[in-house]
Amino acid sequence: MKIVVIGNSAAGLSAIEAYRKIDKSSDITLISKEGGNAYSRVLLPYVLRGKLAYENMTIRDDKYYKDMNINYIEGDVTELNNKDKLVTVGNKLIEYDKLLIATGSNPVKPPIPGIDQYGIFHMWTKKDVDGLTPYYKSGKKVLVIGSGFVALQAAWAAVVKGLDVTVVELAGRIMPSVLDEEGGKILHEQILEKGVDLRVNTITERIEKKEDGTFEVFFKDCESLNVDFIIVGTGVRANTAFLKETDIEVDRGILVDRYMRTNDDDVYSAGDVAQGYTSFDEGQVIHALWPTAVEMGKIAGKNMAGLNSEYEGSLNMNVTQMYDLTVASIGRFSHDLVTKSYVFPNDLRGYLKVCYENELVVGACLVGSSDAVKVLGKLRPIIRKKIVADVTPEKLEMYLQVRAFSSRRQI
Repeated sequence: MKIVVIGNSAAGLSAIEAYRKIDKSSDITLISKEGGNAYSRVLLPYVLRGKLAYENMTIRDDKYYKDMNINYIEGDVTELNNKDKLVTVGNKLIEYDKLLIATGSNPVKPPIPGIDQYGIFHMWTKKDVDGLTPYYKSGKKVLVIGSGFVALQAAWAAVVKGLDVTVVELAGRIMPSVLDEEGGKILHEQILEKGVDLRVNTITERIEKKEDGTFEVFFKDCESLNVDFIIVGTGVRANTAFLKETDIEVDRGILVDRYMRTNDDDVYSAGDVAQGYTSFDEGQVIHALWPTAVEMGKIAGKNMAGLNSEYEGSLNMNVTQMYDLTVASIGRFSHDLVTKSYVFPNDLRGYLKVCYENELVVGACLVGSSDAVKVLGKLRPIIRKKIVADVTPEKLEMYLQVRAFSSRRQI
């Protein structure tokens, strides 16, 4: 059996590990676009902040690839011929019996005139960090375009390093996909307190590079801004361009069933590039999250090895620390997607809201202390397995404590 895995990150590695637990001898070829050992993208802002050494981003060493008996190829996949089962990498044609596409996603550049110039970065790869590091010096001025997780982490790293930071967001509030309106307000206020010039409802019209290498940025309804460099964090898009000549079904990402199969039974997909089923039976969506990529990869690896393992569906859960707050959410927490919600008393935990849909807990969001994340962790299996929480919202904390104790007893 010839196994080919495209992608050297969470989904691809998880698939290989699951496969090798079943099949020790088949050929596995791993294709890595970036080259080098696998690293965690989540750790990039910690490197920029100086909290983590550059080399500590790596999550797999040379011994790992040897022990897994992997044929490792560095290069960009330019074409897939799934009729003849061939992958093109440079001038090489690689045959496969089973293929896993775990190519992840790439950052999107908004259509702003002047955005394609040196000194304008994303924060998505090691190469980006290599380019950004010389700029992360006290006194430098940076503009961050966007206010999602990546953008705000990049801005927080700049604050910690003593830079003058401006963040602009096209929408009316920050992080709508991660926090509800109240949580977003609390984080917004905290960001302002940390000295960031944070602007919402702001349209960036064009960027002009000056003779000294700095930039002047023009906006629709406010004065222009002069900065030393710019970071763009306005979203990502699944890496599917090499599939354009195939019949593999692609929507926002590669459509997969609960076994991580595409519409071609010998081609699987997992991770940020895969559009799969969720815990809420809401059709196929992309949850571009590390835990989801690991779960999907594990299912794909088992099934490529001949099992018939079904994925229970992804559940979005985001957790990060920035601006001296823990920011987290899980499941559904927007008022239009739930029937009722309960906000815990505002004590040392900060803002913590749990949401219900009829008798089921369906989500929560948090802006506060790291200890409160434990509540979200305990809610995760309850949400995923659709366990009826036969308690009033006010008694939820006690319910969680009892369930946690019962679980420990059962183990």
